[in-house]
Amino acid sequence: MPRNSLKLAVALSLLATPLLSACAGNSAASDEKVVTVYSADGLKGENGDGWYDRIFKDFEKQTGIKVEYVEGGSGEMVQRAAREKPNPQADVLVTLPPFIQQADGKGLLQKYAPKGSDQVGDAGKSADGTWTSVVNNYFGFIYNKKELRQPPTTWEDLLDGTYKNKLQYSTPGVAGDGTAVLIKAMHDFGGEKPAMDYLGKLQSNNVGPSASTGKLAPKVDKGELLVANGDVQMNFAQSKTMPNLGIWFPAREGGRPTTFALPYAAGLVTDAPHTENGRKLLDFMLSQGAQQQVSAIGGGFSARQDVKATGADADANAVALAKIMHGVEVFEPDWDDIDENLTSYVEAWKAATGS
Repeated sequence: MPRNSLKLAVALSLLATPLLSACAGNSAASDEKVVTVYSADGLKGENGDGWYDRIFKDFEKQTGIKVEYVEGGSGEMVQRAAREKPNPQADVLVTLPPFIQQADGKGLLQKYAPKGSDQVGDAGKSADGTWTSVVNNYFGFIYNKKELRQPPTTWEDLLDGTYKNKLQYSTPGVAGDGTAVLIKAMHDFGGEKPAMDYLGKLQSNNVGPSASTGKLAPKVDKGELLVANGDVQMNFAQSKTMPNLGIWFPAREGGRPTTFALPYAAGLVTDAPHTENGRKLLDFMLSQGAQQQVSAIGGGFSARQDVKATGADADANAVALAKIMHGVEVFEPDWDDIDENLTSYVEAWKAATGS
């Protein structure tokens, strides 16, 4: 072989070596006994006693697959997955509406219908099969039962000077429950402008932004705050160790309290490093055994229609949750509109509140 040709052959072989090593590494990674979950907060217990804690432990015992868990606000988790899209690190993404729709729109989720998803209602899963609710939930507020002998009942109550620097809600566009504040206000006040006018007035009592809704409950329990936003599942679970938390649903003055479903929805990440393990975990989350533990352990509502929260099989938590929801009007947001216009709604909120 001519000398120049030999040099070229050696150079090409050196260039090829790392490529071959990288391919081998990816193959090995796909066989690892691990699954990575990016999730909105609320399903993991403060003391290791939440629904995630139980089912992840059971899943690991049954399959030998270790669950790596990363938690944050709904928007934060979607943004992180979007940044990592060229090189995905997560296998399963769990987040609240409208962020699960946002993730779908960004191409972050691949089609997969977990076993048992046929028992999930149409409103609890995507039409294109990219996400499925694993825990049903409802938006709500919390108050300190010890400090407030007379709890608030209306939006208008919160404008009172009693709540000056004693009220806080998580940041719309960042936290799922924070975005829910906008959605409920627009519904209750009859449109974007009157809702933003109200939230602008409320800002004089508001402590300021919070990226995580879950961090507000301890402050309410201690009396640092009197009122904050949250959701029924998370706050009900927290109330087991935070006895001063009370759950309520603001009404318009003279109207009925309202809320809307805010499920934890899960999807398999596009090009996930451990796709098969992700499928197994999603199947496990929707299994009857795991779903029967949603209320008993997690303080939430089963996503499966064949797992009943009433009757002879109902646990004490399911009965208590039904009582909390009694008399509350549940409306269904226009998620397509919210997904399409979320950015403009958040910008309107920033302008109204000076945030």
